[in-house]
Amino acid sequence: MVHQLPTGARDLLPLDLLQKQWFEHRLQQVCHRWGYQPILTPTLEYLSSLLAGGTIDANTVIQVQGRNEEILGLRPEVTASIARAYGPRYARDANLGVQRLYYHANVFRWRGDQGQNEAFQSGVEILGARGVAADGEILYLLADCLESIGIGTWKLVLGHAGLTTALIETFPESCRRAIRVGVAHLDRVALEQLPLPDSLIDQVLTLLDLRGTPHEVFAKFTSLPWLPVTSLPELDYLQSLFHLWQGDCLLDLSLIQPFDYYTGVVFEVVLGDRILAQGGRYDHLLSHFHPRGTDIPSIGFCLNLEVLQQVCQPQLPQTFPPPDYLVVPQSEAELPAAFRLATELRLQHPKAIVKLALTPQCITQAKERGVSHILTVNDGDILEGGTSAGAAAQP
Repeated sequence: MVHQLPTGARDLLPLDLLQKQWFEHRLQQVCHRWGYQPILTPTLEYLSSLLAGGTIDANTVIQVQGRNEEILGLRPEVTASIARAYGPRYARDANLGVQRLYYHANVFRWRGDQGQNEAFQSGVEILGARGVAADGEILYLLADCLESIGIGTWKLVLGHAGLTTALIETFPESCRRAIRVGVAHLDRVALEQLPLPDSLIDQVLTLLDLRGTPHEVFAKFTSLPWLPVTSLPELDYLQSLFHLWQGDCLLDLSLIQPFDYYTGVVFEVVLGDRILAQGGRYDHLLSHFHPRGTDIPSIGFCLNLEVLQQVCQPQLPQTFPPPDYLVVPQSEAELPAAFRLATELRLQHPKAIVKLALTPQCITQAKERGVSHILTVNDGDILEGGTSAGAAAQP
């Protein structure tokens, strides 16, 4: 019988994990410097928690039957789980204040035969903070994370979920859902076929094309004859954020999701056609888990580790570092002495390995790997590299 992995699953072998940990270590250092604390949420949650009041598409969740007939799911992302963990805490402690959190986690999204169902992310969240200062902190932290892993060229694409939603709500209610899906997927053909008058179709396509430099998009946006008056404060907010950021970016008001919990600024970091990171502001998500339904303003982002692994492959470790010492007993009778020696060596050096047989090929391979010292144990004597090492070979 041939045992195979389910479609969409894969094994992570030692080198895969070494490279994954390379990212996590660097990102963790950045988060610690910025004052963020680690959090780990469970892989399995109640399905109702993962759907977060309908803001996440149930079709993307891999569901599991619980023991007591309850429906569970594998988390498709981490933000809803963090909201579930902290919503009740804010209800219990009115002085909880701003929480800065980071995580490394695997997430699961049902893709059928279209790709990998399990992915790995590192991300951060600021809970309990609103305004340009919090949003700016997230963008600058994201830039610091990318710099720490050596991503030299990348592009920030910014949008505003509240602003785009306000534009969509100017259309007949019966078509809003279809417009949102079409804009999210950049599906011009589907939008052109909506059952709307030609004048409204033109407005929908204008919304689809509201992307470019901030100056270009602001000029287009403010000239719209159907611009909702309620969107002007959000436009002013975006201009304040761009003034704070002062870096290159694109403004794209079609940057939304068919189902999502974002309420304010949203963003992606792209390199060519690859999305390295994404995130945004979600001011209502924690209210689904707060006993009194109170909003807790929050914002965060996640980095897509598999994509980063592909982009950064030339600079990632390609082999494991060699041991400092290779300890070789000449016979089984020398094994106890060899293990004692290796134990003493590990008190002073990161790595010491015991190997049972010493052959010319063994020595050659060890030297090619960069092993600093090869010690042999024979009748109580310790020899280095096959010749007597004397006192220098002693740990």
